[in-house]
Amino acid sequence: MKYQFPQGFWWGSASSAPQSEGASMEDGKSATIWDHWFAIEPARFHQRIGPRDTSGFYRRWREDIALLRRLNHNTFRTSISWARLIPQGRGEVNPQAVAFYNNVIDELLAQGVTPFINLFHFDMPLAMQQLGGWENRAVVEAYAAFADVCFQLFGDRVKHWFTFNEPIVPVEGGYLYDFHYPNVVDFKRAAVVAFHTMLAHSLAVRHYRARNQDGEIGIILNLTPSYSRSSDPDDVAAAHRADLLFNRSFLDPALRGRYPQELVRLLGAYGQLPTCRAGDAALLKEGVVDLLGINYYQPRRIKSRESPADPADLFMPEWFFSPYEMPGRKMNPYRGWEIYEKGIYDILTNLRENYANPRCFISENGMGVEDEQRFEQHGQIQDDYRIAFIRQHLQWVHRGIQEGSHCLGYHMWTFIDNWSWCNAYKNRYGFVQLDRASQRRAIKKSGEWFAAVAADNGFAEEDNDGRS
Repeated sequence: MKYQFPQGFWWGSASSAPQSEGASMEDGKSATIWDHWFAIEPARFHQRIGPRDTSGFYRRWREDIALLRRLNHNTFRTSISWARLIPQGRGEVNPQAVAFYNNVIDELLAQGVTPFINLFHFDMPLAMQQLGGWENRAVVEAYAAFADVCFQLFGDRVKHWFTFNEPIVPVEGGYLYDFHYPNVVDFKRAAVVAFHTMLAHSLAVRHYRARNQDGEIGIILNLTPSYSRSSDPDDVAAAHRADLLFNRSFLDPALRGRYPQELVRLLGAYGQLPTCRAGDAALLKEGVVDLLGINYYQPRRIKSRESPADPADLFMPEWFFSPYEMPGRKMNPYRGWEIYEKGIYDILTNLRENYANPRCFISENGMGVEDEQRFEQHGQIQDDYRIAFIRQHLQWVHRGIQEGSHCLGYHMWTFIDNWSWCNAYKNRYGFVQLDRASQRRAIKKSGEWFAAVAADNGFAEEDNDGRS
C-alpha cells in the first residue's frame, strides 16, 4: 500500500527560540524565567546544562536552514523570543533582534521553506514574571503589544502565526506540578494563568486581524486523549473530567470561543474559578483560530478514584480521577511515555465530529531517546526506532485524512537535537545529530528517510523488518 498525502501537504519540523537559539544573554536579550531559574537552582537541570547551551541557531541559522532544505522541508516552525525582541517586555524594540529574525525569515523563504512563527514557547521575560506573569492583566496587555510589533515587523512575509505553544504546560508546570518556574502549587492561581493566557491569545488575534495582512493565526495545543480504564460509568466520568481539565480547557475557547459549561460549573462548585470582567466573554469569541496546531506525544489513561479526595488536601485535578497504567502498553522507556499511535487519529476524529472539522496540522510528534550514540554506525545514528515511530503515526494521520479530517501537514519534534528544559540533552529528538562540544551537525537515518518521504509526498507500507 502507498500512503500518499494531499498535494501541498506541509512536511517539516518544529523548534523554539529558547531551545535552539542560545546566546541567551547576548546582543541585548534579557533574561527569561529559564535564565533566572537556572541561575538560582542549576541542580534542577540535567547535568547542570542551562538555556545558554542550546543548538546554537542564533549563530548558525544559515547552516541550519540549509540543512532544512536538505531534509526537504517545505515548512518549519520556530518562535520569536519576546525577551530578545523587547527586552523589558514592553517598550523599546531591540534592533539586533529585528535584524536576526529578518535574516532567518528571509533565508527560510529563499530556501523554499515557509516560516511558521510562534510567539510564546514557555519563555516569559523575567521582567514580566516579576510583575506576576500571566496572573497580571498588565502582562496580558504587554504580550498583545509584543505580538502586534511582530506582526508589524514581519507580517509582510510571515503568513502563518501562532500565539502560544502548549499553553497548558506553563499552567501545569509552573502552577500545579512544580516542573517550571515559578514553582507554585495552587490550583486557583493556575486557573487564573490559564484564563489570562487565552485572553492574551484573543487580544493577539484581534491585533492580527486588524492589520489585514493576508495570512492566518492559530494556536498550538498539546492534546492528550483521555481513555477510560473500562466502560464502567465511574471510569467514563473520570476520563471525561480529565478531558475537560487538560484538553477542553484550551480547545473549546480556541475553536468555539467559549469555555465548556461543564468545566465552569465544576470549578465554580469548588470555588476555583478566576475572576471574569465585562468584555472578557466577547474577547474570547474573537480568538477563534484560523488554524490549529496539534502536538501529540502520548495518551492519558484514566480510572475512577478508589476513594473520594480528602477536603483537607490541596485541591488538584486528581481530586476527580486517578491515572491508570494499562497492562501491555507500549512504552518509550527513556521518556516514560506510552506510545499509542492511534491516539493521533482519535484526535483528528474528535475534531471532525465535534468541532466542525477545523483546518489543522500535526505541529509536533516525536520520540526522545537517551544515549543515541549507542546506535551510531559509520558516523550516522541508525535511529530505525524513530522511523518506525513516525511511519506508524503517519499511517493513522493518513487514515484520518482519508475519512475527511482537514489535516494539512506533519511537523516532527525536532529538526536538530536541542536543549529541552530541565531535561537538557538527556533525550535526543532530532533528525540531525548535534555534537555539543564541536557543534558538528550530522543527519541521522531518520532525517534521510523523512527527506525521501517529503520528496515523494508519501511512503510505501513496510513490513515488520522495515523493508519496503
